[in-house]
Amino acid sequence: MSALHAALALVLLQRIAELLFAAANTRRLRARGAVEIDARGYPWIVALHAGWFASLLLFVPADAAPSWPLLAVYAALQCGRICVIGSLGRRWTTRIIVLPGAPSVETGPYRWLKHPNYLIVMAEIAALPLAFGALAIALVLSAANLALIRRRIRIENTALALPPDPLPIAAEAGQA
Repeated sequence: MSALHAALALVLLQRIAELLFAAANTRRLRARGAVEIDARGYPWIVALHAGWFASLLLFVPADAAPSWPLLAVYAALQCGRICVIGSLGRRWTTRIIVLPGAPSVETGPYRWLKHPNYLIVMAEIAALPLAFGALAIALVLSAANLALIRRRIRIENTALALPPDPLPIAAEAGQA
């Protein structure tokens, strides 16, 4: 197995586990009265991440020599990703879910940054393609990701500032 295929296999397994955890958390949060903000924007996030993975699989030669230092950066980012997920715990999802009346998380990296997960994702989207010499993939998908994350942060900040009963506002935001 090539270094590229091994890296992609690990990424795929990690992402599947994360999606299962996020789905379980989403169900639990909704059962507690949480609402999703910007459900219409979520497919764009999914498409970006699927496109990132597929582009690496399809356009990077399997025998591409890896940059081990950049792979180490990507591995270090996974530690940050795990820290973010651990800090949010059962409130971590891949969607924007607001639980009315719940305080903001201010532990782990959230003590210092408002959106550490998005910084990690931006770095991941660039680092893994660069580790295999795929500059074009890193640039194009980083630009697309930046546009989506800027929009998402704006919406998420609005959602986090909602009053304790965001249902009427959330319904409007979901139509954005």
